[in-house]
Amino acid sequence: MNFHVLTLFPQMINEGLNHSIIKRALERNLININCIDIRDFSSNKHHKVDDYPYGGGFGMVMQAEPVYNAYMSIKDKVSKNTKVIFMSPQGKPFNQKKAEELSKEEDIIILCGHYEGIDERVLEEIVTEEISIGDFILTGGELGAMVIIDSVSRLVKDVLSKEESYKFETFTDNLLEYPQYTRPPEFLKRKVPEVLLSGNHKNIEKWRKEQSILRTKNKRPDLYNG
Repeated sequence: MNFHVLTLFPQMINEGLNHSIIKRALERNLININCIDIRDFSSNKHHKVDDYPYGGGFGMVMQAEPVYNAYMSIKDKVSKNTKVIFMSPQGKPFNQKKAEELSKEEDIIILCGHYEGIDERVLEEIVTEEISIGDFILTGGELGAMVIIDSVSRLVKDVLSKEESYKFETFTDNLLEYPQYTRPPEFLKRKVPEVLLSGNHKNIEKWRKEQSILRTKNKRPDLYNG
């Protein structure tokens, strides 16, 4: 699985994802993160990639040319149908279903914006879909890109040690994950539910399912279908 990230801050992506499960996946070549620095494709001697918006207004807008040239530098290295995702608060909300869909791709290109946005013309030319990680504004698209890479990578074959590690996580079957416990069996007078200490796996599985349903009803009724 190859992630190609068009960004002004490649170091932010590389350092942010060089830990834990994702680091091990990179070391084992199960995934690859290729950051393309948009500034490298600026025609300006100072590597400037933004300018004032036509029509006036506050802030600056990323220019079309360096973004387009950065994209063209990898276009021939991926398949013709490779998705180009633009991180945008105007995009469709990212969820587990989308992560599962993306995990089946061989390559994904993620475009990270900054400032007041990117010249619309290049978005119309190269972007296949816009994705949002929530109804809020970030400084740039890098954090959103890292969220997608982390979430999708977990679903890539062999990234997790066991398939079950993600099969019963939150949002599987539109349910939240059941509560988890570890040693000691009592903490601040709060005890681990007896069923988890019983060794009866059938009863444990039943209890976990019931807890998942209960949690979903209470915390995210919008997810619960009954």
